[in-house]
Amino acid sequence: MKIGDCDILILPGYAGSEDGHWQARWAERLSTGRIVEQDDWHHPDAPAWRARIVSAVTEATRPVLLIAHSLGVVATVQAASDFPPGVVRGAILVAFPDVETTPNLPASVRAFAPVPREPLPFPSLVVASRNDPYCAYDRAEDFAAAWGSVVVDAGESGHINVASGHGPWPEGLMRLAGFMKDL
Repeated sequence: MKIGDCDILILPGYAGSEDGHWQARWAERLSTGRIVEQDDWHHPDAPAWRARIVSAVTEATRPVLLIAHSLGVVATVQAASDFPPGVVRGAILVAFPDVETTPNLPASVRAFAPVPREPLPFPSLVVASRNDPYCAYDRAEDFAAAWGSVVVDAGESGHINVASGHGPWPEGLMRLAGFMKDL
């Protein structure tokens, strides 16, 4: 699949994707990419976030590729069973946060628990860091296995965001290209 053949829906997590975040850069750079906006990035509401994602997928005019980060991953996995069959062709799920066991998360983020463990109805990659403060690597591997996702070991990359030095994230773009080639 090529970029021009699909709608690329970019799904940020808690607090959105600030200037310089790889997701914001990709939305600007990818001709068919766009960020799915939520009403309140700092006080997320799980049902509203899921509904917005389902709406964006349903309104797409081409096959869909999802690119989710952090809490956007959880909302995507929760919404997956409500997507129209066959529309989503794949998903890249980056820096899954363990909302079930990570301490000191805002209550609005913890409200996204529990995280589904059913297989996703489309191919997916879970990009996980070995030192992500919001998810132990073995937990990310466990959820990825339940979802039927391929795990990509990002090494010690923190939360794969601007704070961890991942503004442009060229390795992610290379992974995206390889993933799309196989769809």
